[in-house]
Amino acid sequence: MTALSVNVNKFALVRNARGADLPNLVDLSSKCLTYGADGITVHPRPDERHAKFSDLELLKNLISNFENKEFNIEGYPSDFFINKIIKVKPDQVTLVPDPPGALTSSFGWDCQENKNFLHDTVSEFQQNKIRVSIFINPSIKGLENLEIINSDRVELYTYDFAHIFKENSDKSIKSYIDVSNFLRKEFPKIELNAGHDLNLDNLQFFLDNIKDIKEVSIGHALICDTFEFGLEETIKKYLSLTKN
Repeated sequence: MTALSVNVNKFALVRNARGADLPNLVDLSSKCLTYGADGITVHPRPDERHAKFSDLELLKNLISNFENKEFNIEGYPSDFFINKIIKVKPDQVTLVPDPPGALTSSFGWDCQENKNFLHDTVSEFQQNKIRVSIFINPSIKGLENLEIINSDRVELYTYDFAHIFKENSDKSIKSYIDVSNFLRKEFPKIELNAGHDLNLDNLQFFLDNIKDIKEVSIGHALICDTFEFGLEETIKKYLSLTKN
């Protein structure tokens, strides 16, 4: 089975639009977990237009009240971000190479250029008993440096898959299969996550072809689906795919 982590950033975006606490992020996250989601993901950006750093401790306390649920925080590992994450101690931190003003995550790490920086950062989180995943492109190039970086997981950036899928499903998945096969052979201890633009139309195909995905993090599409199906029914629809 694959764990479903709901990225609640867009709920936070709606909250922030009116400068009030409606909808309440903790309440919505609690509903997601109650309806069966396996975890909550947030990506607090430097401008805090989505989740805020002040949300992190509240969400950590919420998730600690549930059994077998996880808290995943994404972000670029600035000194400020690192200090915040070590203080909160989520179950997992996912490191992304986004510049400060990025609209959304749009590429994975260059594992050659950043191998030493990532090694030091990963090691610091691991010393604080936080599992570390790093965002990677669907390409084998540079992945030999994972031996140096030593992350616990990698997250496959699935934008390319999602945007080619409707046109040519076989082409859309090929590079992801190549990467997953390479990782199984060369780094069998590194586990796989996946995320970005996965949705109800393409998720089943992705998981059918890459069967050892530990976790998918889904936000934008899932929250859009709630307008049509409601939150509880939407989560049920995603779980029907991830639990097969």
